[in-house]
Amino acid sequence: MRVVVLTGISRRALDELLRNPYRTLEIRSARNVEALRRTGEGDRLFLTYTTYADVTAGTEGLLTRLLNVESMEQRIPWEDSDEREVTVCRAQVRLIGLGRVAEIVERNGILLVRVREMLPHEMDIG
Repeated sequence: MRVVVLTGISRRALDELLRNPYRTLEIRSARNVEALRRTGEGDRLFLTYTTYADVTAGTEGLLTRLLNVESMEQRIPWEDSDEREVTVCRAQVRLIGLGRVAEIVERNGILLVRVREMLPHEMDIG
């Protein structure tokens, strides 16, 4: 089964998800927002600290299930950016387990991966 990857997730958010299996993430990356738009509630996601360009076979992260996703527009101060609004997605996820990428497929700028679930002693994040 292939799952959508959300890349560049902060280590703090991943650590908090390991401590509490339910978490709402605020996603701002345009690539991750687009990936969330192509998924539905109940779909699996693979969350990793690794950047999009650096995801390879062997990349480790967290396997989660998407419980709810909400898209919203946030206004930002004009002086700080050339844009005045940014799209943000709030994604509520539930931890399924730890995983390692086995195979990667890219479709229209979205990474889909086959993930091998791992036991905690196999994981080496950090």
